[in-house]
Amino acid sequence: MKPFFIVFVTSFLLLACPGEKEKTAEPVNTEKSLFEELKGLTVKNPNDAEAWYHLADLYERSGMYREEVDALKHVIAIDPDRGYAYMKLGSAYNRLGEYQNAVKQYSAAKKYLPKDPMLYNNLAVAYGKVGKTDDEIANLEKAISIRPHYATARYNLGMAYLRKGKRELALHQYHELTKLDEATAQSLKKEIGAKGK
Repeated sequence: MKPFFIVFVTSFLLLACPGEKEKTAEPVNTEKSLFEELKGLTVKNPNDAEAWYHLADLYERSGMYREEVDALKHVIAIDPDRGYAYMKLGSAYNRLGEYQNAVKQYSAAKKYLPKDPMLYNNLAVAYGKVGKTDDEIANLEKAISIRPHYATARYNLGMAYLRKGKRELALHQYHELTKLDEATAQSLKKEIGAKGK
């Protein structure tokens, strides 16, 4: 019955979130029974990493990031080789404004997800939030080396170059973006123009 439940939970999550919902401190009514069922599973079997992971997903979707952090810590304690748990934990800390913790968790995830460009982009953003622009740039360059057509990372790299006063390198990212995503390219061009004044 457990595999069926996991398929049910995953299907429910995909169907339950077609659009953006207002985040609340409590889960919406349609999710309450699912929360209760998952919490029941974690009480019944506190070593069920899957139940904790799905519970963390529900917390994330409900904007309950502190609870998400706690659930993901359980996942990692039970299954320390689950790389995505570290990445999700980094994102939860990022949403909470705890950027040093985000850097720590994203860095831990690199051991398990060494070729995930989104991880390097997210780590870079967290480095930027703590004022470590050189580390931000290095991780954005790594993200782009893995996925050259990663428009978000190119935009972020252009912005990091601007903060370092490297306008020509930012312009290079703009030119690369024009081949990938015109709207993002224009956003970067506007920032470059503003910094050039």
